[in-house]
Amino acid sequence: MHAYHVTVTTGASPEVVWKLLVDAASWPLWSKVDSLDTTRSVGLDPGGDDGVGAVRAFRTGRNITGERITEKVECRLLAYEDAFNPSMHNYRARIELEPASSAGTVIHWSGEYETSWLLRWVMPRYLQKFMRGMAEGLARYAEEAASAR
Repeated sequence: MHAYHVTVTTGASPEVVWKLLVDAASWPLWSKVDSLDTTRSVGLDPGGDDGVGAVRAFRTGRNITGERITEKVECRLLAYEDAFNPSMHNYRARIELEPASSAGTVIHWSGEYETSWLLRWVMPRYLQKFMRGMAEGLARYAEEAASAR
């Protein structure tokens, strides 16, 4: 089993960060995914508040991966697992939000997964870097969204 752990801090409130996390349509705006594939997604909320059981399909390059939301605690936790992923299996991830000591939000994004023996040498380093970019993109975009209010 492989794992990654990323922690970043943003000046945006947990409410602003949360709104971006639960709205799959916002992910291409702040993350490293290219687009949301609505034809392969299931149970998306038209109002942008995807619930437990929703499968969000994201395209990155030529790959499409599906992530099923498994747990939601308002403004605190979004957990998901792989619904379909050509590179990984038994993937489980958690995005935990906590108020920062001064102001803003600390974002903890972690996950565990298995991969083929061919990818086991490359995937851990690649995914750690990819997920750091995801968390940093979320932090920056949340700050921009908060200052635009």
